[in-house]
Amino acid sequence: MQGGLPSRYHLSNAPAMGISVFIIDQERTFTDALTAGLQAEEGIEVVVAVHRQVPAPSLIVGRHADVVLLDGDLPGNAAIGLCEELSGRDEAPRVVMLSRGSAPGRIADSVRAGAAAWVRKSESLAHLVHVIRGVAAGEMWLPPAEMGAVLRLLLQGREQQNESDRLLASLTPREREVLSCLAEGAGRHDVAVQMHLSAHTVRTHLQNLMRKLGVHSTLEAVALTRSPLGSSVLDPGLR
Repeated sequence: MQGGLPSRYHLSNAPAMGISVFIIDQERTFTDALTAGLQAEEGIEVVVAVHRQVPAPSLIVGRHADVVLLDGDLPGNAAIGLCEELSGRDEAPRVVMLSRGSAPGRIADSVRAGAAAWVRKSESLAHLVHVIRGVAAGEMWLPPAEMGAVLRLLLQGREQQNESDRLLASLTPREREVLSCLAEGAGRHDVAVQMHLSAHTVRTHLQNLMRKLGVHSTLEAVALTRSPLGSSVLDPGLR
């Protein structure tokens, strides 16, 4: 779009149908192109698009979104701070970080802040749409090439492996079963189907197990199961 786009613009004041999306990115051209591309996708409604270097959480207060596409390259720690703010809200949206790169350290920081996915801006629109639909259904997605390094970083900083053992042992059998399914790569919907539970019940189990483990995301919880002691705590019959 030529002639200068305002720093914030609303694309629809009507209730969003399907998956509602916010876009928060510092690059005007990228924001404009991404908005146009997603608006053409069936079942995806871009409700608000913001392009600022340091957007404030107040920009989207009072508006509902299922998924927030957040620029992971915002100056300083603006993206991490905003992700924490968004993820800590009631009815929190699922946050997808968009970035020019894929440094494992930045990805790990975003996961700790509550991000559900990390997607390079060079990826195709079709790939991003696939990720959006997945995270809206409760899944997570990270670049496969960086997955191992990210999991190692998420495990670092824990003083003793037996602390992971103690935390995992504090879970109820149902919570361990949910975590085992996630460790095998199942999404939230898959867990509900496999365990014959409602989506609400699965969400409750996830919230409880993350609170007990002291983590902010399911990926951090899964990382604990990859430790030598963690893998022994989960019932082998459930893995």
